[in-house]
Parts: sequence; C-alpha cells; structure tokens
Amino acid sequence: MKKRRIYSWGAAIVIFLVLKIVTPTIPQSQAYHDFADQRSFFGIPNALNVVSNFPFLIIGLLGLVLCYYPDDYFRFSLQGERLGWTCFFVGVTAVGFGSSYYHLHPDDARLVWDRLPMTIAFTSIMAIFVIERIDEHKGTYSIVPLLLAGIVSILYWRFFDDLRPYALVQFVPCIVIPLMAILLPPMYTHSTYWIWAAGFYVLAKVEEAADKPIYSWTHHILSGHSIKHLCAAMVPVFLTLMLAKRTVQTERKRDKEKRKESGELGVNQSVFIVEETEELKTRGEVEGFIEDGESKAED
Repeated sequence: MKKRRIYSWGAAIVIFLVLKIVTPTIPQSQAYHDFADQRSFFGIPNALNVVSNFPFLIIGLLGLVLCYYPDDYFRFSLQGERLGWTCFFVGVTAVGFGSSYYHLHPDDARLVWDRLPMTIAFTSIMAIFVIERIDEHKGTYSIVPLLLAGIVSILYWRFFDDLRPYALVQFVPCIVIPLMAILLPPMYTHSTYWIWAAGFYVLAKVEEAADKPIYSWTHHILSGHSIKHLCAAMVPVFLTLMLAKRTVQTERKRDKEKRKESGELGVNQSVFIVEETEELKTRGEVEGFIEDGESKAED
C-alpha cells in the first residue's frame, strides 16, 4: 500500500512537470481587476462587489458551528469527515473576508487573499469526496497534502506570475468530483445536492465571464461579478442542507424494511380482526338458532 501511494504521488509529480514543460506560462492579466461595477456607496468603493461576499461569511460560520454544536448534528460517521468539512467551512468563511478585502482595492497583492480561501475550499471538497466515495483513511491522509498543494499553487503564482498550478488546483476538482459522483456509489442519501451545488458553481463562472455584458443588460443595476458572488455562495448553502438532511444509505434501507414490516403487520392485524368478527357473528347466529329451538320445544 505504501509503495502504491509513493507511485501515485510520483506519477502526479511527473504529470505536473510534463504539463509545465509543454504548456506556456499563464501570467495574471491586469485587466482582470477592471470590473464593470465600480460604484461607491456609503463610502465603500466597489460597494456591491464587496457586500455581495457577506453570504459566504454567514453560511461559513453557520456550517462551522453545526460541525460541532449541537453535538453530532451532521451525523458524521467516517474518520476525517469532521476535519474535512471544518476545513471547507473555514475556507468559505475566509472567502467572505478575503474577497471583500480584495474588492475594496483590486490588485495582485490583495488577490492572494481572495484566491487562498477558495483554494482551501476546493481542496477540502476533493478530500471529502475521497473519504466518502473511495477510502476514509486515504481521504483523511490526503487532507493536508491537498491543502498544501493549493497553498503552494497560490504562492507559485504570486512569486513567478504563473497561473498554471492554480488553474490545475481549481479546475481538476471540477472534472474529478463529477466523475466520482457518477461512477462511485454514494454512502449517504441526498446526493443530488452535489449536482445542485455544481450547477450553481458553473453558473457563477459564466456570470463572472459575462461581468460587463450583464452590467449593461441590467441597465447598470447589477454586474455579473456581484451576481457571481451570490450564486457561488449557494454552493455551501446546498452542501450544508445536504449535511443536515442526509443519512447513511443502510439506515434508509433499514427504515424502509421497518415500514414494510409494520405495513405487513397492519394488514395481518386487519385480516385477524375481520376473521374474528365473522367468527363472532357466526357464533351469535348459531346461539340464536339454538335458543329459538329450545323455546319452541317448551311450547
């Protein structure tokens, strides 16, 4: 098992090095910081792009609290699940601060604090999927390496002005997670919430790309980037709902069996009552017939 793990990491490093050699450097475009909506409200520059990050803070803090209080609210049943989801909600909460800080004065230095929390959230989700769908021990051990890979990708971009590692960290989960969701059977119920979360994430990326056209279409009321923040915040919302509602698949089967047994018991009880009623009715008719015969004999 250790050799297989070493080979896997070795293969990943080789693939990364090959991609670095065959693909061109991707520098950070300064046009990225030129957002459509740059209005100030109440002294807050780029106000709507700043305040639209508030939902991340709310849902992130709520998820963190529910991971621990009330006790076992999310009903974690696998090793490492609580740690993985804690890292995810820490990342979501930090997005609320980091993205707001960046949008107050957009530049490369502040963009680090926008992207770093998102990377923590992406890599945590990868580890969570490995825990739930593949192996809980391997998934637990992968949390720290995946988080470190995300942090290194941000530092590499900042010091070498090359987005390739960050792009890999961001978009690989977008491919791997749907594949695992389709090919590997879920351990928990309510897995469709993953699909809803993925759908809102894709929608958020589309709105991000269409920042200025959406701002024009809405007559300068809302920009695509502000709406993108709201749609992206729906991802942790759906995942929190999933955690609150889900149960282990075996528990659902057991509940169905119990309901089936209780239904069969109800049917059997009804049959017994009907038979007993008919028997009593018959007995009453017989007793009445005997009494009539006795009265006639006495006459």
